[in-house]
Amino acid sequence: MGVTFSQFFPPSPSLTEANIPSQRGRVFIVTGGASGVGFELCALLYYVGGKVYLAGRSESKAQAAIAEIKARSTTSFGELNFLFLSLEDLTTIKPAVEAFTARESRLDVLFNNAGVSLPPRGSVSAQGHELQLATNCLGHYLLTKLLLPTLLYTAESTDPAAVRVIWTSSIAVDASAPKGGMNISELTDIPSNQQRNYVNSKTGNWFLASALADQVGSKGILSLTQNPGNLKTGILRHAPWILGFATSPLLYPAKMGAYTELWAGLSKMLGIQDGGKYVVPWGRLHPSPRPDLVAALKSKEDGGTGIAALFLDYCEKQTAAYR
Repeated sequence: MGVTFSQFFPPSPSLTEANIPSQRGRVFIVTGGASGVGFELCALLYYVGGKVYLAGRSESKAQAAIAEIKARSTTSFGELNFLFLSLEDLTTIKPAVEAFTARESRLDVLFNNAGVSLPPRGSVSAQGHELQLATNCLGHYLLTKLLLPTLLYTAESTDPAAVRVIWTSSIAVDASAPKGGMNISELTDIPSNQQRNYVNSKTGNWFLASALADQVGSKGILSLTQNPGNLKTGILRHAPWILGFATSPLLYPAKMGAYTELWAGLSKMLGIQDGGKYVVPWGRLHPSPRPDLVAALKSKEDGGTGIAALFLDYCEKQTAAYR
């Protein structure tokens, strides 16, 4: 209970625009970069010289965001670019990666930031998957998979843990994930409760972060998940109005969530040994993750339940045809 409470009322952030080191020469992708937390994160990275790709569906919204960010600072040496992809349509992911790699030979940090929460019941992706699972997990999984050669190439010439993949979870993982993290049967027998589907997708992102850490940690890439915080963004636009009304006093500006992601993506306090861990607001490692969720990350051979491996296998199978 104390850990959950501290995510509602976190200590002050330790990494902000006041002390971000220069990011000149580094390249970033931020999914959902045109609004909310993603917008604020792109602005922070741009102001310190980063080359930032705002990845999303709408070029007009991205260009408007780019213009607004540039208008805030006339002294930055950074660069902002739009990268088209629709996470809910797996056919758009490979062309997006091809467009990116045609321009860039390096990628320092991939922020899998975009997400959808509580869409109308029955909402599905272009491939027919439950929309939250598709957008929050499958699209990001495929994007990461296809960008992995570029991430690995970048890691060869940088310090260990400088190249990172940052996934996005939620306080809902701590507060309402079922025992063991997920009932795998719900990936095919979709619950009618959209909150349950949302929790599954956010728990799934921790599973994917941990699996990637196991895969590429030895090659210098740090993979983490993070709960950006309880924030005033558009992610609850589909939720019942009473939910927004009830939670409003507990919500913080989107920029605070950007500080969480910034710390996960840039903090030198993190090393390869932190791969697969969980970052909480406004930038600190989760002090005491639920034991049943930690067990889900481990294989049965290592004393865990193997649930994360089953979820990884599901994502592999659902995205295999789109690589």
